[in-house]
Amino acid sequence: MQLTVAPGGRTGGLQSRLFARLDDRLTVDDDRPVALALSGGGDSIALMRMTAAWAQTRGRPVLALTVDHGLNPDSPAWTRFAGEAAQAAGCAWRGLVWTGDKPVAGLTAAARAARHRLIAEAARAAGARVVLMAHTADDAAEADLMRAEGSTLGRVREWAPSPAWPEGRGLMLLRPLLGERRETLRAWLRDQGADWIEDPANADPRFSRSRARRRLAEPSLQDAVPPPEPAPAIRAEAAVGVRFSAEGLAQTRRDIDARALATALVCIGGGSTPPRGERLERLIRRLRDGEDFAAVLCGTRVEAEGRTVLMMREAGELARTARADLDLVPGAETVWDGRFVFEADEAGWRVGAARGRLAQLAPSDRAALGRLPSAARGAEPVLIRDDEGAPVLASPAVRRRDLAPERLRLALGETTHEDDLIAPPWRNAAEAPIFRD
Repeated sequence: MQLTVAPGGRTGGLQSRLFARLDDRLTVDDDRPVALALSGGGDSIALMRMTAAWAQTRGRPVLALTVDHGLNPDSPAWTRFAGEAAQAAGCAWRGLVWTGDKPVAGLTAAARAARHRLIAEAARAAGARVVLMAHTADDAAEADLMRAEGSTLGRVREWAPSPAWPEGRGLMLLRPLLGERRETLRAWLRDQGADWIEDPANADPRFSRSRARRRLAEPSLQDAVPPPEPAPAIRAEAAVGVRFSAEGLAQTRRDIDARALATALVCIGGGSTPPRGERLERLIRRLRDGEDFAAVLCGTRVEAEGRTVLMMREAGELARTARADLDLVPGAETVWDGRFVFEADEAGWRVGAARGRLAQLAPSDRAALGRLPSAARGAEPVLIRDDEGAPVLASPAVRRRDLAPERLRLALGETTHEDDLIAPPWRNAAEAPIFRD
């Protein structure tokens, strides 16, 4: 483990700028913790120390979360260092471990996905609604350079949903240092006499991130890291134009924004990776050209006829992946197909796909599904008792919530503050009309 401590440095109001960004997004005097991803590196240590000072004056607890990926023999020592630094700053702390087999190919992406998943699970379990991440303007520039060279990394945004799905449902990431330079943070730490870890992987040319960092350090590119422009918010009710039904069916317009379409497709399909590239571009062209067609992308079926565009879960995807029924544990949330979350009051219930069970439903349930296009019916969830009674669409003992509308709302910038992160209420699926006003 290499620790760096050095005097000197100029920071120019860094802490006051951070306080202002936190005040813009976070609630004060709230018992819910603000979660913070703490690797022990310079960026995250600076964020943690400044956030701890902010929280003490704003009446908020802070929970620092450190992930040990198990990929370096020094990682246990790094985790201990991060925990000691958090506790010294007055933050609660929890260490998390990525266990299991590690892939040979795509290790960096797998480690990033595991880190987001573990942090999201721990943050939600603690009652947090926002996770602070220490990305800087340098990180954003590195990601831009990597994307220009073919990487599928998404654009780094200051305020965005957790990419872990469904573990990160309803959870937002806040990057309040995205307008700051990495060296500014280290200068601030030197002024504080603070220690941090320098991960040798940051200088390892085997990794694309390290290569991008090295290129941006070249004198000719020193001015290539301006503070990022804030992404324009896309208001769900205006620009997106997506209306959801009680059963997860969605209507949209042919001129839907490309980013909104990609996000809607992944939300309705219940997956975690939005579509990109030629397949998405072709779908947009077909919509713009007024073509009547049916297509499947990202697990979502798109049916366009005249001015009407419907989007729904592709039932055939459930059959191809052979999704097993899920047991509902009383009092616990169970996410099914990445689209619905269920909570049962009593044991003995399972949730599964309607496909293959439509004929077993009661006439009233079949009539309810009959309001949907035939292609959408098999993708609806049904409830099954362990005693092998007939499946039903709803039961007074089981509550359900549709995740897609809220997920789309968060992903496209309709929310701007922690106060907006209020989960929609539970309901019985049979009570809502086909389309919400």
